[in-house]
Amino acid sequence: MSLNLQQMLPFRVCSTAGSTDAIRPFQATTRRKNREHPAADIIPKDRERSTHKTMAPILLNTMGTGNSDYIEQQEVHVKNPHLDSLEEDILYHFDLGTKTHNLPEMFGDIKFVCVGGSANRMRSFAQFMHQELGMPGDRDDIRDICAGTDRYSMYKVGPVLSISHGMGVPSISIMLHELIKLLHHAHCRDVVLFRIGTSGGVGLAPGTVVITDKAVDSFFQPQFEQVVLGKVIVRSTELNKGLAEELLSCSTEIPDLPTAIGNTMCTHDFYEGQGRLDGALCSFSTEEKLEYLRKAYEAGVRNIEMESTVFAAMCHVCGLKAAVICVTLLNRFEGDQITTPHEVLVEYQQRPQLLVSRYIKKRLGLIQ
Repeated sequence: MSLNLQQMLPFRVCSTAGSTDAIRPFQATTRRKNREHPAADIIPKDRERSTHKTMAPILLNTMGTGNSDYIEQQEVHVKNPHLDSLEEDILYHFDLGTKTHNLPEMFGDIKFVCVGGSANRMRSFAQFMHQELGMPGDRDDIRDICAGTDRYSMYKVGPVLSISHGMGVPSISIMLHELIKLLHHAHCRDVVLFRIGTSGGVGLAPGTVVITDKAVDSFFQPQFEQVVLGKVIVRSTELNKGLAEELLSCSTEIPDLPTAIGNTMCTHDFYEGQGRLDGALCSFSTEEKLEYLRKAYEAGVRNIEMESTVFAAMCHVCGLKAAVICVTLLNRFEGDQITTPHEVLVEYQQRPQLLVSRYIKKRLGLIQ
């Protein structure tokens, strides 16, 4: 179903605001209930965890299996009752707040949020969307809403919000907490989130766009582990399959855009954690690396990056429809270092943007 573009006008182009390594095998463990929060299952930190038997929700609707678990036709919801007692909610890393800014006026018409690691890339994406949506004014005049902080960059183009998230799970998780609260305070409805970025391919040629089916951890499990108050919380990383299929369908309409749906493995490190042999440290052989990549491929993994699991988990808990779309820069079976010429890499990095742009324009009824 497309959105009515006329109902969304006038678009606002932008808004301003002010040692020894030990490897321990995972063993099955018995979960015990959190008595203070009966909806939560917790795992003592001093006990080793089974990657198969600890998949338990800590909040309502975190472990569903169907698209019906995603909230539709409703405002964005947060899952924190403590926020109700705050006189003011300061979104510190965005340099925004509920008292200092009129968030519904600034962001209430947002329908699509695109996040990516690089501030420059997300500015370029905002400028690209300015052109694609036929917005008035000069696209180079788009201003960073988060200019008062050096943590993240944010650009608004009509119903599209483009935000950088930095590199790795800790950086994107901070951004997501404040983004979801921002959407909630702004009373946004029916928002779709995309993470667009780059990745290492697993058995895929460089330049292939991977739409994530499941975001998995380094053990190939569709889950995200978060340590909370000394306890391990496990959240589902389920993404909206219908959205992934829509994106795949859109990809067939774009020439020279090789696209695949597959699992995306999220790691906490670019080097050893991804089986690279070229870091300052390396504790494994070439044969061990290739064996691990073969196991990943057999588990359905088609690319590796560093943010997808927490992105999927937080969106799922809050009922947000979300997708991860990353282009591969190399095939990890063939090497570790990125040697592709810069101009080719730039074109590769634009491919997820092209796909998301086409989806957005179809939803807005700008194209068939």
